[in-house]
Amino acid sequence: MSERRAIRPTLDVDAYVEGVLSGSRTVLARAITLVESTNPEHERMGQEVLTRVLGRTGGAQRIGISGVPGAGKSTFIDAFGSYLTGLGHKVAVLAIDPSSRVSGGSILGDKTRMQNLASDPNAYIRPSPSAGSLGGVARKTREASLLCEAAGFDVVIIETVGVGQSETTVAEMVDFYLVLMLPNAGDELQGIKKGILELADLIAVNKADGENLQAARRAARHYETALRYVRPMSPTWQVPVLTCSALERKGLDRIWEKIREHASAMEQSGERQARRDRQLLSWTWGLVEEALLASLRSAPGMEERIARLEREVLARRRTPFLAAQDLLTAFLRREG
Repeated sequence: MSERRAIRPTLDVDAYVEGVLSGSRTVLARAITLVESTNPEHERMGQEVLTRVLGRTGGAQRIGISGVPGAGKSTFIDAFGSYLTGLGHKVAVLAIDPSSRVSGGSILGDKTRMQNLASDPNAYIRPSPSAGSLGGVARKTREASLLCEAAGFDVVIIETVGVGQSETTVAEMVDFYLVLMLPNAGDELQGIKKGILELADLIAVNKADGENLQAARRAARHYETALRYVRPMSPTWQVPVLTCSALERKGLDRIWEKIREHASAMEQSGERQARRDRQLLSWTWGLVEEALLASLRSAPGMEERIARLEREVLARRRTPFLAAQDLLTAFLRREG
């Protein structure tokens, strides 16, 4: 079914705004679906809704969670989110998965991964769109996050299911970035990208239970050593390494304590607002770049020119710089 046929909004903008601000789950879900749509009319309505609720956003703690394969992200989020709702918080969980257009996106819609949160009246789980570029998915996740904040969720957790660039993308839309690791550090430590450690605000070694407990403690020491050679995200924050067990729900309180300490430190130093300001501007210019590139590719005659220049670059008859200059000159000439 096409996007245009799949989404048929019968609510007007006022109804969307009122429903979101009143905390209606049904309207929130429909509002997120609205901003995910590529239908021009839905996009217009979605942006108007977002504009009108912006004043009720910004108060939530935004947490990004990533981790190596097998680290137990879903189990951890289920346990951690339940711990937070037990403290009286309202928790929204959003997943960002750029690989889902290959897998079909089915893994994201399966709320059985987080059974406790799925049935928790103070929690809301929403998968990312199952198609589109990483940039497109990231935009939709950001907008969904704002709608969740406007609906009264004071903790928004963004889970990265994919690998690679998605870690950086998630780090650019949250206040706190938590990286989950496995107890057996050895080969895993060698394979970890330095960039992931540089993004982290906290490293938690999950599955620290049973026979894995001692291994988890050793792994934590390994990561503490590795962090000495990594430039921290903030000069006022020393990245802690903790152990936890999502299965046994141990160590979750210490992780939340560190998140609160980080929020307080960032607030006092002014870094929290500065970080959010950078994220907003980065998001803005990212959208500008996407729109310009899309406009360039779709301009009359550009498809053939692009194909020809790509062949010349691959044949080593033209440098990438000159090919890019050719494309830009032709595009600007048309636009002018």
